[in-house]
Amino acid sequence: MKRRCEWCGTDPLYVAYHDEEWGVPVHDDHRLFEMLILEGAQAGLNWITILRKRENYRRAFDGFDAGRVAGYTAQDVERLLADPGIVRNRLKVESAIANARAALEVRAQFGSLDAFLWRFVDGRPRHAGWPGLAEVPPSTADSEAMSKELRRRGFRFVGPTICYAFMQAVGMVNDHLAACFRFAEIRDRGAAE
Repeated sequence: MKRRCEWCGTDPLYVAYHDEEWGVPVHDDHRLFEMLILEGAQAGLNWITILRKRENYRRAFDGFDAGRVAGYTAQDVERLLADPGIVRNRLKVESAIANARAALEVRAQFGSLDAFLWRFVDGRPRHAGWPGLAEVPPSTADSEAMSKELRRRGFRFVGPTICYAFMQAVGMVNDHLAACFRFAEIRDRGAAE
C-alpha cells in the first residue's frame, strides 16, 4: 500500500490529482495560467470543490486561453456569474479576466509566464520533505515575493497563501510529505533532468 499525503483522503479524483499532478513541475504557460486562476477561485474553499468543477471552468473560460479571457466583456462576466458549474463570485470572475490581461503583459515582457514565475524559485523546484502537515507553512518568503510582484503587475487573488498553493500545485515546491511515495519520485526525477 502506497503512503500518500494525508490531505488527499480517498476520493478517487483527489487521489488521482495527488498521484499524477500535484507537485509535478509545470513549464507550460497555458497550464500555469489555468492553475493560477483555479488557485484564486479556491480561496476560502476546499480544493476538492474546485477540482470537481475544473472541467466546467475549462469550458466556461475557453480552455483557459489567456488571449480569449483577456478580451472578456461585461457580458461575459454576467454569463459566467450565471454558470452553476463554476464558483459564481463576481470578484473571482473579474480577477480571472484581470489576471489574463496581466499574464499577457508578463508574456510580452519576459517571453513566457513560465520564465517569469519560475524565477521566484531560481528556476528549480524546492524539495522540503516535511514530516507532517503541521510543519507545512501556509506561505514562504518566495510566495510572499511572488504575491507582491504579481499584485504590482495587476494580478488579483494572488496573496502569499494562494501563491504558495500555486507553487505547490505546479511543482515549484515539492511539498509531498517525506513519507509520501510521490516526494521521492518527484525529487529523484528532478535530479535526473
